Amino acid sequence: MTTVEIQEDFKLDFLKELLYNEEVRDLCVVFTKKDGTQREMACTLAESRIPEDKRPKTTTADSSQEAVRVFDEGIQEWRSFRTDSISKFSWSDSTSSINYCFYVGN
Repeated sequence: MTTVEIQEDFKLDFLKELLYNEEVRDLCVVFTKKDGTQREMACTLAESRIPEDKRPKTTTADSSQEAVRVFDEGIQEWRSFRTDSISKFSWSDSTSSINYCFYVGN
């Protein structure tokens, strides 16, 4: 696994690129929920991995600088998390056997 540390202000744009990328596989975001528990969520915004009946009816993004709305691939429902609660995200891509992990400094 390749590990790289990034700064907080780069996190959101980079994460959104990964979420929409059709070649990214197994994207997992680790974050702290409002109740203080830590959660790992396999998620995406890649249209091909969202069931047709679950796809958004509009093209307007429901994400902001504070929160990101994503499709949880584990429970097949839409969920969101605060960007300042992310501790790391990891993924692999369909073109190589490399696994990546980004730790986010708070």
